[in-house]
Amino acid sequence: MTFRLRPPATALLPAALFAACLAAPALARAQLTGNLALTSGYKFRGQDQEVLNAAGFATRRSVKPAVQGGLDYAFADTGWYVGNWNSSVRWLRGNRLESDVYGGYRFKAGPFDLDLGALAYLYPGNRAGNTRELYASAAWSDEALGQFTLKYAHTVSRDYFGYAGASGGSGLSGRGTGYVNLAYSRALAPQLTLKASLGYTRMSGDIRSLGLPSYADYLLGAAWDFGDGLTLMGALQGATRSGAYAAATGPAADAERMSPNHQRLVATLTKNF
Repeated sequence: MTFRLRPPATALLPAALFAACLAAPALARAQLTGNLALTSGYKFRGQDQEVLNAAGFATRRSVKPAVQGGLDYAFADTGWYVGNWNSSVRWLRGNRLESDVYGGYRFKAGPFDLDLGALAYLYPGNRAGNTRELYASAAWSDEALGQFTLKYAHTVSRDYFGYAGASGGSGLSGRGTGYVNLAYSRALAPQLTLKASLGYTRMSGDIRSLGLPSYADYLLGAAWDFGDGLTLMGALQGATRSGAYAAATGPAADAERMSPNHQRLVATLTKNF
């Protein structure tokens, strides 16, 4: 049986975030930033996050919209920050919301912008998805060449997005799963920016033993800046090893199989406050 969040709760998420931004005191507002987004498809590390249909099988829909939003707070010029980001999702039974809580420290080291932090992915209604990671990133930019960002995330929880099932008593662990991503951006015109990234997820041995292999993901697209914090991005996104992650669209033995790794063109409209 699939649990559904009450529609008013999902609909009120963007409004609540917007109200929080407006209600912040003047001093805090200088350090508090927010964002709201509507996307035609939420992919995380190349995988669709809107996967299940009402019957609990893989959905056939090619457009899988999601509402997203978050808040970030920087502690003046100390480099420390905390934040929360949320998205509607549908890939775990009993859950319709992803809520990420994170914090870290940003600083410069010569020409590099460094970022060290910790992040918890929370899925109310199905704790098997709850995952904790430590991350580190380094960014380097050049006016002519663009910006390069290298990031690594390391899983420290036994559960890994429901794949290991440790909280369900499977005895398997996703701890040690690692993700590395190289992202690139470059301004092509005053309002147009090229975006590209290549990532690789190395699953833990326990997850690989289930027949779920390590895989690569990719993104290639562009973003248009309308001004006043409003941007529209279109990108081709997907991941390798598509067949290994495919799921049936129905109960019949010969039912079609759909994969969250399937390549898609995703459009996202974002407003930053």
